[in-house]
Amino acid sequence: MLYRYREKDVFYDVAGQGSPVLMLHGWGCDHHIFDSLVPVLSGQYCVYSLDFPGFGASDEPDSVWGVELYTAFLEAFCKDLGIENPGIVAHSFGGRVAILFASRNACSKLFLMDAAGVKPRRSLKYYAKVYSYKAAKFFFNKILRNPQAWNERRSKAGSADYRNASPMMKAVLSKVVNEDLCHRMPLIKAPTLLFWGEADTATPLSDAKKMDSLIPDSGLVTVPGGSHFSFLDNPFLAKKVLGSFFNVNEV
Repeated sequence: MLYRYREKDVFYDVAGQGSPVLMLHGWGCDHHIFDSLVPVLSGQYCVYSLDFPGFGASDEPDSVWGVELYTAFLEAFCKDLGIENPGIVAHSFGGRVAILFASRNACSKLFLMDAAGVKPRRSLKYYAKVYSYKAAKFFFNKILRNPQAWNERRSKAGSADYRNASPMMKAVLSKVVNEDLCHRMPLIKAPTLLFWGEADTATPLSDAKKMDSLIPDSGLVTVPGGSHFSFLDNPFLAKKVLGSFFNVNEV
C-alpha cells in the first residue's frame, strides 16, 4: 500500500486485525527485515510495517531529514490512518524514531531491538581519525590538486551504510547519527522492553543499559553473542520474548 506524504509515496504493509502495532526498521533495511516477527503479532494485532522515506519502496525525502522530521512523518501517518495508542517494534535507526514518538505520543508498548538513540562517545582515536581525514582531503585537493585521487580514497572510507547511500541519504545519515535522545527517554510512559545483542558493536550494550536507566518502565533482555541484529541471530528467543511482551496467546 502507498501513503502520500509531502508529495512523496511511502510504502507500507498491513497484516492482521486488532490493536495497532508499528514496525520500524533500521538504516539500510526495509520492512522485510521483520518478516519473521510479523506473524508473531498478526494473529491478535493489526501490524503496520513501513518503509521509511528513503528506504525500500518509499521515495526519498526532498530535504535532509533528521529524527524530528521522520517522527513528524510517523505522527502524520498515524493521524491519517486513524492509528491511536500503537504498540511499536523498532530496530536500530527505527528506535530513534520510536523513542521520540513515544516521548510525546500515547503508546501501548515499546519493544526496542538494538536501538539507536544514545550519542556515541568520541574517543581520542575518533578525533585523530577525523582530523587525519580532513588533513588528507586538504593534501589531495589543495596540494596535489588531484580530486580524482581523493574521491577514490574517500570511497573506501566510512561505514558500509554511508558508502551505499545516495547523496541525499548520506546527508540524512550524517544528521541523524549524532542526535542524542537521552533527554527524551524519561518522558516515555509506555512499558518498554529492550532486546539487545551482547556483542553489538553499532549500538553497544552500554547504550541499552543507559536507556534502561532513563526509561521509567523498562526492562532489558540480552542475547549472548548477539550482534546488532540480535533478533535475527536468535529468532527463537526474539519471537518468544516479543510474543510474551505483547501477551500473544501462542508463539
